[in-house]
Amino acid sequence: MAAVRHQLAPEFDNGAPPSLAGRAYLQLREEIIRVELPPGTLLREDELTQRLGVGRTPVREAIQHLQRDGFATILPRRGTLVSEINITDLAAIYEVRKRLESWASGLAAERASDPDRREAQQLISELEALTAHDGYDALLALDRRIHRFVYRATKNPYLADTLERYHNLALRILHVAMRRYPTLTPRLDEVVHQQRAVLDAVCHGDADTAERLAIAHISTFERAIRAVI
Repeated sequence: MAAVRHQLAPEFDNGAPPSLAGRAYLQLREEIIRVELPPGTLLREDELTQRLGVGRTPVREAIQHLQRDGFATILPRRGTLVSEINITDLAAIYEVRKRLESWASGLAAERASDPDRREAQQLISELEALTAHDGYDALLALDRRIHRFVYRATKNPYLADTLERYHNLALRILHVAMRRYPTLTPRLDEVVHQQRAVLDAVCHGDADTAERLAIAHISTFERAIRAVI
């Protein structure tokens, strides 16, 4: 299974130490997701090799993966640019995630091991400790870890990789959308309540409840997005 996982993981974040290309990819992807590299930014090889501290080959490989995953666009005579986004894409992505993540949550509840349940309990403790003073970035980071935990707990690397890709694309668009529409910023209490309920269902092996709660969690954001587009 480990060999298959490596082959499937364009994100390079499969738990193993990243290669130089993987390190470059992960850093650039996170900068793009957080809009530190805004849409339309030109990705210059010379600049990236110097800033990231890696050679041209790893940078080129990282850019190829960014293009494949929808974060970069190669244009003739212009070079490689951070891809443009459209907020209407977010509604479409959430539509896909609502179906896949609900199924994944049910699988996670059915297949979670004892170590998985212990990890879920740790995540619940972190949710309970989260306060408004921690800020939105802390909430988003923990929410992201919870989603990744559920993906891993499915024990299906194909499904996990697919969901990881859609989640990353959604996060990037959401960061941009929240700047335009502050009402899209998630409420702390709502996210904590919803994610704790999903984790509880996974811990108790309640697949039906986990699936239903995951749909509700994704639908909360989907409704907010559709209200402003």
